Amino acid sequence: MNCKRQRDSENAEKGKKRNKREERAELSALLEDEDVKREVKESWSQRAQYSHGDLELDCHPFPHLLIRNFIQGDSFTENLQRELLDLNFHEKSNDLYKFNQSDDLKKRKEPHITGLRAALFGLFRSWLGEVLGVELEPIVDVSCAKYQYTDVLLCHDDELEGRRVAFILYLVPPWESSDGGTLDLFSTDDHFQPHSVVKSLVPSWNTLILFEVSPISFHQVETLLLEWLNPLYLDVDYQSQVQQEFEDSSEIQLKNFLKEEKFKEVSEALRLTDVQWTKQGPPNRRCYEVASLESFPQCVSACWELLCSEAFFLLLSNFTGLRLHYLSPSDEDEEEEKDQEDEEEGEATGSSGDTPSANKNNKGVLLVCVCTLPKKKPSTPVCVGELRRWAHGDYTLLHDGDASKAEYALDLLLPLSCPDWQTEFGGFTSYIANEEDEELLMVYPEENSLALVYRDKETLKFVKHINHRSSTLPIGDSCRRAVYDFSFVYYE
Repeated sequence: MNCKRQRDSENAEKGKKRNKREERAELSALLEDEDVKREVKESWSQRAQYSHGDLELDCHPFPHLLIRNFIQGDSFTENLQRELLDLNFHEKSNDLYKFNQSDDLKKRKEPHITGLRAALFGLFRSWLGEVLGVELEPIVDVSCAKYQYTDVLLCHDDELEGRRVAFILYLVPPWESSDGGTLDLFSTDDHFQPHSVVKSLVPSWNTLILFEVSPISFHQVETLLLEWLNPLYLDVDYQSQVQQEFEDSSEIQLKNFLKEEKFKEVSEALRLTDVQWTKQGPPNRRCYEVASLESFPQCVSACWELLCSEAFFLLLSNFTGLRLHYLSPSDEDEEEEKDQEDEEEGEATGSSGDTPSANKNNKGVLLVCVCTLPKKKPSTPVCVGELRRWAHGDYTLLHDGDASKAEYALDLLLPLSCPDWQTEFGGFTSYIANEEDEELLMVYPEENSLALVYRDKETLKFVKHINHRSSTLPIGDSCRRAVYDFSFVYYE
């Protein structure tokens, strides 16, 4: 009898300690309603609308579900928000986004974070698996992101690393659409590329939004593409015109590609800041200078990240029709999909896409969670690039190692600081067929003109020697009469 009392006492103490480590998160009673679960599952599979109390399912432009009052009890959500705001946040910034993010929440010991994590890993993951009709991985990716004024997350579709469903739990003060931060959902065009925002969801306290992750689930929280690029090149119809012209000739020059103020900012930074340059050789192959990535001024670094980002890969795919990103449809994919659908249904069918927008209130907290499902890992985009400086006497030569290992490649060239460049100066990029002398194409330096050239492994290139005539260029504030360019090669 005494032993039993002792065990009961020990268990009670363990329970108290456990309670100190974890506060139980009671999720919406709708998740335990079998009738609601059945209706959501059926509606999701049939791409039909459904609503019941605080739960709303809509499948336009792609399936997404909203659950208000996701966590029961104001006390828990208020304490959860407090614990999240007390975390250390790190600024995340590149071409696609700018916001602050916490460390991974999987190992956090705060009682309310621990309680939420247990609920997400348990009841909620199980409910999702039944609704989707799939077996989800036991682990849920959980992080906390804080968006403040001017922060942004641009158009993307979240289809990375086997993700099946993405969901966001909003812990924000009273919110209006004018505050920014709306979750913008995009429709897609005939090529399954994002076309326009067709629905915007305004963040609200203790509301969870989840959506299916697929190649068409495009969403955003503002984009650096909008910040950097001439709006003309973000127009879907104009992209189709560019693609048609490119497909006809395998090359194109896109004039005034960057916004004028951004282009001037980068050009001035290269001339006036202390960038570290390294001479490239040996002289029997090349002679020019390359900038050290670590010494880039901030605006130059941002431009570099733009040109080697996944968002830019997708944009280049739209310009060229090439499959430079695994999310870009290929002719083979479309043919295989059509053949399969013809066999199974006797006809081909299509679908649509999504995007979230940026939060501009400095009190907003977004808890972003992603469920994953094992599947074949997608291919990763590949590119190599240099920021180069050219002056009198510089050049590149053809040599035995020029033939690329890749069957095909897309060259990108973006010149800077060459407004008065003349053809007689040299410095143009010449393309020739392997073991042939005839020039197939010459690309001359042109201010803020993005040149794209598609070539096979038998097509070689060199930069013509910059001759003494270039010394007539004005020196300005630079110690050298120099021009610059971003040079990238993208591989399918």
